Amino acid sequence: MKIISWNVNGLRAALRKDSLTWVWNQKPDLVCLQEIKARPDQLTDEQKKFSGYDAVWNPAEKAGYSGVATFLKSPALETKLGMGASRFDVEGRVISTLHPGFRLFNIYVPSGTRGKERVGFKLDFYAQLLNACDRLHKKGESLVLTGDFNTAHTPIDLKNAKSNQKTSGFLPEEREWVQKYLDHGFVDIYRHLHPERVQYTWWTNILNARQRGVGWRIDYFLVSNALVDRVKDAKIHDDVLGSDHCPIELVLE
Repeated sequence: MKIISWNVNGLRAALRKDSLTWVWNQKPDLVCLQEIKARPDQLTDEQKKFSGYDAVWNPAEKAGYSGVATFLKSPALETKLGMGASRFDVEGRVISTLHPGFRLFNIYVPSGTRGKERVGFKLDFYAQLLNACDRLHKKGESLVLTGDFNTAHTPIDLKNAKSNQKTSGFLPEEREWVQKYLDHGFVDIYRHLHPERVQYTWWTNILNARQRGVGWRIDYFLVSNALVDRVKDAKIHDDVLGSDHCPIELVLE
């Protein structure tokens, strides 16, 4: 099973640029998009065909903001929007879908770059989601979390770690929450498979950061320990353009 995740930074812009053609050409079983900034009624009938995939939408209440969408080749056994906490759910940040052998979470973690209040909101989001994951793990479920986590976990995950220690996205308290997920039964599968590889998934749009290789790895696949032996590959497609993020991929047996 192949899963592709991508923060497209605006679905309508991605469709205008034909960016998603690359995704459909990979023939994934599941596609998770973040920061779609659109509702389905804002798309044309032609745009909503999505190469035959069925779509699950969770847009934000605020127009042109946030939102996630999951695309499925085969129907999910169960679908849930949000986490049951309105302060987060109005921003359209989570879709969970149940599949044979695992539950998939498509996640767009809030950014903390707009000040201390949003950093606190972000940390609360991490806590709310981890509580939900803990409950599911206790019930014996295996989970795959994917999406934009908006945090680089360790210094290898961004170009300029030293100068960004006080920047949201690499704050100690944000990094600690990523570590908590690993301490609660998850594996950062890309780093597990490629412990020394330097690749990034996001680049600022200023100062030619992408061309200069100045990026951050903030998009992840976190998989339950029970799924690690089923993982065949985890990739970062940093050559694929169309957004300030690039797609990431997980292949499960």
